[in-house]
Amino acid sequence: MDRILIFTGKGGVGKTSIAAAHAVKSAGEGKKTLLFSADRAHNLSDLFGKEIGREETRIAPHLYALEADPEYMMEHNYRDMVHAVEKLPGFAGLGAGGENGLFSVAGLPGMGELFSLLKILDLYEDSIYDRLVIDCAPTGETLALLKFPELFCWYMEKFFPIGKLAVRVLSPLSRAVLKIELPDRHAMTDIERLYFRLIRLQELLKDDALTTVRIVAAPEKMVVEETRRNYMYLNLYGFYVDGLYINRVLPDAVDNRFFDGWKTLQKNALAELEEGFREVPIVRIPWYETEPCTMEALDRICREVLEGVPVFDVQKHRGGEVYEKTEVGYVLKLFVPCASREDLEMFQSDGTLILKAGNFKRNIALPDTLRHYEAAGARQNGDMLEIRFARQEISRTV
Repeated sequence: MDRILIFTGKGGVGKTSIAAAHAVKSAGEGKKTLLFSADRAHNLSDLFGKEIGREETRIAPHLYALEADPEYMMEHNYRDMVHAVEKLPGFAGLGAGGENGLFSVAGLPGMGELFSLLKILDLYEDSIYDRLVIDCAPTGETLALLKFPELFCWYMEKFFPIGKLAVRVLSPLSRAVLKIELPDRHAMTDIERLYFRLIRLQELLKDDALTTVRIVAAPEKMVVEETRRNYMYLNLYGFYVDGLYINRVLPDAVDNRFFDGWKTLQKNALAELEEGFREVPIVRIPWYETEPCTMEALDRICREVLEGVPVFDVQKHRGGEVYEKTEVGYVLKLFVPCASREDLEMFQSDGTLILKAGNFKRNIALPDTLRHYEAAGARQNGDMLEIRFARQEISRTV
């Protein structure tokens, strides 16, 4: 597999149609392509007019589609881990587990998204397809989806040094005294397997020579504000955004007084988006007279919008985490566009730098080189956030 494209955007902006058009274009180039829906509100079946489920379905020559089924994956690939979690205190009290249980691990926030991501890794490792096009959930859910592997691994790294020992020593005590069941060794093996799969998944999602994120927006004020914020959040977490698609742009040829106000609003919104995404290639998709929900409509987008556009190329990337040596320590540079210093909060704890923006928080594990350093300050330099680190005895005087 030589290319993975992840499409996201505010709900209702047409991201599924844009993602599907890219899959159609890819297949038209002779590349075996899979369109994968990671959104629980699947609508690929409606788009193509045929039943699509958890098995790959042929749509056209070189084109296949698949809808994630995280509950099926949890039951068949990580059964021991799921059953162990359902027996833990608090969860078991809710009537979880078993055929008559009221709740299951599948219902926990983030679990469905987690196993959808693991399916992406499976598809990549199977090497059946040349390209993978992913239709993700609306941006807020996508951010939670993409950050989950890193966050889960961070917690697992805190737990693992004593994890197996705790299970070996405490399991008899838990059953006899506490009347609870800790995960057995089979479950720990599954959890270990999950942990290392998530590390590999994290590497895959942040391989900017292979995987990139495309944001779909509409020229509307509320969409613009959310799109700018999510562009900032995605970069904060280290994901490479290499395309913005502005959908439903009214053509200049529209000459009807009813649309005059809309054209003015769209003009202002387009200017804001182009300013905020000046580092990113921008593609405009016109507002068509019919809904793009057939293969013919997708072919039209390919012909009129995507023809001649290198949509599968990887653009030059300014992002990533860069550490530089300075006279008094180090500086960490992060590409965080559309942000001001006031948008961000910063903390440091036990070798971890914690960055918070709005409702999102990222834990950055600092390299061993900075073990005796602490964050001494930060500044915004254009789209770059620069965080200074000094030796602990020096930083306290800075």
